[in-house]
Amino acid sequence: MFISVTRGPALSTYRRFYQSTFHLHRTSYPENVNRTKRIFSTKSPSKEAKESFAKRHPFLFQLGVSTAKTMGADLMSQTVAEGKSFDEIDWKRNGIFVVFGFVYLGGFQYWLMVNKFRQWFPTMDKFSKLPLSEKLKDTAGILDAIKMVVFDITIHLPLIYFPTYYTVKEFVSGSSWSPTDWIVDGVTKYSINMKDDLTAMVRLWGPSDCIQFVLPVHVRMPFRHLVSFFWTAYVSFTRGAYIEDECKDESLPLAK
Repeated sequence: MFISVTRGPALSTYRRFYQSTFHLHRTSYPENVNRTKRIFSTKSPSKEAKESFAKRHPFLFQLGVSTAKTMGADLMSQTVAEGKSFDEIDWKRNGIFVVFGFVYLGGFQYWLMVNKFRQWFPTMDKFSKLPLSEKLKDTAGILDAIKMVVFDITIHLPLIYFPTYYTVKEFVSGSSWSPTDWIVDGVTKYSINMKDDLTAMVRLWGPSDCIQFVLPVHVRMPFRHLVSFFWTAYVSFTRGAYIEDECKDESLPLAK
C-alpha cells in the first residue's frame, strides 16, 4: 500500500513533466533549425544588397549611370578620338554633357518613361515581368510596348528632346544671358537641322526602343543609357566642339 500510494502521484508528475518537455522540444525544433540556418548561412548580406541596388533604387542608379556616362563619353572622345591631353580638355563643352545627362536624360526621361508610362500604359509592369515566351502571347502588352515606341520617336524626340537639347546648349555655350535668346536661338538651330537630326535618331532609337520596352522596368533606363554611351561619344566627336562660325553645321546633337 505504501508503494502504490507513493508511486502513483510521483509517476503522474513525471509523466506530465516528460510530456510537456517533449512537446516543447517538438514544437520549437523547426524554430531552432531555422535559427541555425540563418546563423550559419553562407550568403553574404552585403553582396546581396550590392547586387539588388539597381532594383531597390532604380532612379538613383540610372541617374548616376546617365551622368557618368555622358561625361565619360565626351572625355573619351576628346582624349582618345581627338588626341587632347588632360590640360587641353574643353570643360565647358563637357559641361553640356554633364548638365544634360543629369537633368534631362537621368531626371526627366525617368519621370516620363517610367512614372508617366506606368499611368498611360497600364500593362507595362505586368508585361515587363513575363518571360519572353509569355510576352509573345500577351497581345495587350505588345500593343502597349508598340505605343511606347511610337510615342518616343514621334512625340518625345521631335517635340521635347531636341528643343530642350538645343536650348541647354545655348545656355551653356551661348553669349547671351537671356532665357528668351536661349530658346529662340536653340529652336532656330533645331529647325535648320531637323531633318538630319530626326533621321539619325529614329534609325538608332527605333530598334533600340523595341528592345528597351520589353525589358524589366528597372533595367530599361540603364539599357537606354548604355546604348546612349556609344552614341554620345560619336556625337561628341563629330558635333561636340563649339561653333565659331554661325554658318557651320550643328546637326546631330547629344543622344538621349
